[in-house]
Amino acid sequence: MINNILKDKPTKLFVIFTAFFVANALIAETIGTKIFSLEKLIGFHPSNFTIFGQTGISISLTCGVLLWPLEFVITDIVNEFYGPRIVRRISFIAIALISYAFLMFFIAIKVPPADFWVTSHTTSDNVPDMQNAFNGIFGQGMRIIIGSLVAFFVSQLVDVTVFHKIKKITGEKKVWLRATGSTLVSQIVDSYIVLFIAFLGVFSWQQILAIGVVNYFYKAFMAIILTPLIYLVEHRIEKYVGHDVAKKMKLAAMGKEEE
Repeated sequence: MINNILKDKPTKLFVIFTAFFVANALIAETIGTKIFSLEKLIGFHPSNFTIFGQTGISISLTCGVLLWPLEFVITDIVNEFYGPRIVRRISFIAIALISYAFLMFFIAIKVPPADFWVTSHTTSDNVPDMQNAFNGIFGQGMRIIIGSLVAFFVSQLVDVTVFHKIKKITGEKKVWLRATGSTLVSQIVDSYIVLFIAFLGVFSWQQILAIGVVNYFYKAFMAIILTPLIYLVEHRIEKYVGHDVAKKMKLAAMGKEEE
């Protein structure tokens, strides 16, 4: 039986996509504790603009957003070839494993550290307390964790729904429209759910709205410029499984039989 599974190309692709989707989401969540300046990254001084009455706003983003655009690409590819039911399934798997990872982080933080390890990097790396450093990296606030997971799940459901509504109208044409359109809609939901759950009561409504706009425009920009990658991956999949198999996969993803 296992040999038949390994020989089935659509199954092998599904395993690869699922593994990458989960790993990419987990890495994004883990590195999301670091905030970086997009302006500095591209060689500009941090800007100071005003949105919703909030002054001094600059384009500061979590490092997690460096990887999330790839989640959009994988979601759209899986949606195209395997359908919304499979997207929901791998989303559940990702959320379950991310939750498991954060539970393990919490346990690791609570485990008593060895005395020599706490001060082991004081001289070499100028880290006076490794336990505090470890806690700071892996000990994200519970509201941020919950907000991120809820936002991820809800935005995935929105993405799947919008993607297939557009596909029912356009058919096999205009991949760019359903891929980009579904991402643009779902990321409005994603950007604000995580902010409201994590920071309502900490930041004002105006601050949350302003930060959400900055985050959303970055995600929207990335969704647009990554659209050609979706075409490239689809082309490679069709070449790998064959045109006829790819056609059957797409029809099955839409809940249709081959004509």
